[in-house]
Amino acid sequence: MKYTQKVIDHFRNPRNQGKINNADAVSEKGNPACGDVMRIYLKIGENDDKKIIEDIKFETFGCAAAIAVTSILTEMVKGRTLEEALQLNKDEIVKELGGLPAQKIHCSMLGVDTLHEAIKQYQNKN
Repeated sequence: MKYTQKVIDHFRNPRNQGKINNADAVSEKGNPACGDVMRIYLKIGENDDKKIIEDIKFETFGCAAAIAVTSILTEMVKGRTLEEALQLNKDEIVKELGGLPAQKIHCSMLGVDTLHEAIKQYQNKN
């Protein structure tokens, strides 16, 4: 199994790793088949009357691909509106990482699902 340099970099030096105390939304999803678990924390702000992802952190327990996916995902949506973040899909994450082995594509879907659930949780509360 070969990973791109970008996947390796995000695995070894994850961006936005950690938790947000008093987060506006927290979502956790796991994949029982592979054992990966992702938790995403969101802090929502406003810019020009639009809700934006002001801060995002993650905790991921899993393989290199799972960690790299959540790391790059946080970079891709930080500062975006909630609507823009809801448009993010697994193909964009895989492309941004320069590809993933076929057996690891499910990690990108898990990341997207976790993010979208956190956003919907926030929207339902507010």
